Amino acid sequence: MPFIDDLAFVLAFLTSIACGLMGGLFFAFSNFVMRALELIAPEAGIAAMQAINRTVLNRIFLSTFLGTTAACALLMLYAFLHWEVSGTFFLLIGSLLYLVGNVGVTLVCNVPRNNALARLDAGSLESLAYWRIYLEQWTHWNHVRTGTALGASMLLMIGLFMMLTMV
Repeated sequence: MPFIDDLAFVLAFLTSIACGLMGGLFFAFSNFVMRALELIAPEAGIAAMQAINRTVLNRIFLSTFLGTTAACALLMLYAFLHWEVSGTFFLLIGSLLYLVGNVGVTLVCNVPRNNALARLDAGSLESLAYWRIYLEQWTHWNHVRTGTALGASMLLMIGLFMMLTMV
């Protein structure tokens, strides 16, 4: 395997792990965090989610989320430039799935809802009405992020296997 293919292999390996990590994080939110917030008093749930949305914007999360985004973009470029290498189709589709299903959905669906929630006073009538809508819609789109991150990880693994075996 030429050096560039070796680098792409390592990048795809690390990106597959990162996609799985993001999928696991989103899975935890979909599976029990949002359900727990729904079970407590709405004011407490709103305040907790507002705090989560503030604290998630930290160096570790942003490095993982944005680093995976950059890695997927690089893998897509590699796939286009080295189409003849076995497995690049899966690297391309896996990377595209992450970019659309995680980055796109986060920016278009989850972040605007988080921003709207952040502007509300947790105890106001307006926030109580919005909370039910927020829980349903935010969690729906988080399910999408969970599935697409895990699907991207799986597709990248298939691409890795094909690169390794040169199928």
